[in-house]
Amino acid sequence: MTGADTARTVIGIIGNVISFALFASPSPTFWRIWKKRSVEEFSPDPYLATVMNCMFWIFYGLPVVHPNSTLVVTINSIGLAVELIYLTIYFVFAPNKGRLKVIGVLCLELAFMAAVVVVTLTKLHTHASRSNLVGIFCVVFGVLMYASPLTVMKKVITTKSVEYMPFYLSLTNFLNGLIWLTYALIQFDLYITIGNGLGAVSGAIQLILYACYYKSTPKDKEGKEKGKSSEVELASPKRLNKPTPQATAANTAA
Repeated sequence: MTGADTARTVIGIIGNVISFALFASPSPTFWRIWKKRSVEEFSPDPYLATVMNCMFWIFYGLPVVHPNSTLVVTINSIGLAVELIYLTIYFVFAPNKGRLKVIGVLCLELAFMAAVVVVTLTKLHTHASRSNLVGIFCVVFGVLMYASPLTVMKKVITTKSVEYMPFYLSLTNFLNGLIWLTYALIQFDLYITIGNGLGAVSGAIQLILYACYYKSTPKDKEGKEKGKSSEVELASPKRLNKPTPQATAANTAA
């Protein structure tokens, strides 16, 4: 193993740890759902999107598509398992309409994923061509996920408040994009570079906005941001008991 390979492996392991933190970040919200036995206004959409994103990155990292991408497969396999746990909790406590939505969307995602797998493995016969097709889908779904914080950033600008944009989530989002971008540049991978380059830029913009509007954010008597929620969510589901969108961190783990 060369020095570059060793460095890439170490950075990939660090990336796995940071990405896991992002995948685990919505757990307080789902713990609250479990305790309340109700999803209230909670939306499963970001988690359904993340399931699709993880499936494509897992397929992308397989040896038959893009060799030497084991760490991409590991973290997205963990992420897929975590997202399915979240959706299971949602399914248990959701009304029938919500349950039908989850089942319907998951079936569509599985059908689409199966079609891509069949076409990739039967019609494309080189790693380069397979990587190109699957990589494009990875970037498309990654862009859709990274676009989700835009609504929160707009709210920060219009209200001049970072009340619903947690600093540590924005920082972790930035570090996640940066570490996977570094991973992709050591042994150049166009699709991981694009997806996580966008993630790093998104996280950096959130940190800049935080620095700009922190002082103008209303504080409570203890000096904390007024209304700041301790519940951190992966993408942009509705807040429990509040229609105002909470801070976001769309995650493409690799």
